[in-house]
Amino acid sequence: MISTKGRYGLRVMIDLAQHNDGNYIPLKDIAERQEISKKYLEIIVKQMVEGGLIKGLSGKGGGYKLVKKPEKYTVGEILTLMEGTICSVACLADKNYDCPRRKKCETLPMWKEFDGIVHDYLYGKKLSDLL
Repeated sequence: MISTKGRYGLRVMIDLAQHNDGNYIPLKDIAERQEISKKYLEIIVKQMVEGGLIKGLSGKGGGYKLVKKPEKYTVGEILTLMEGTICSVACLADKNYDCPRRKKCETLPMWKEFDGIVHDYLYGKKLSDLL
């Protein structure tokens, strides 16, 4: 399941792309348009800046903007930054997870295939496709 952090992060990226005029976009404007708490968005954009998806500028004329064109971002990279991992089951999400049933698990191949389909879909979808 994609958390609110992932969904809101994607909405921030869409908003930045839709209002991209070369200037920094104030967080309060994004919060108002997206109807998301500015306080919660501060946490989200901080992670996005640290992850290299967007850049920020403090002070008058400050705000946030994309570092690349919308067609250069994949939905997968945005969600992975915000969520950490997008896996269906714990044994695939954490490489160090020691499942005692791993060698005899009848469902593991299905989960691997499912996760592959989800991965390919999300990494095949561009931010620009959502505009």
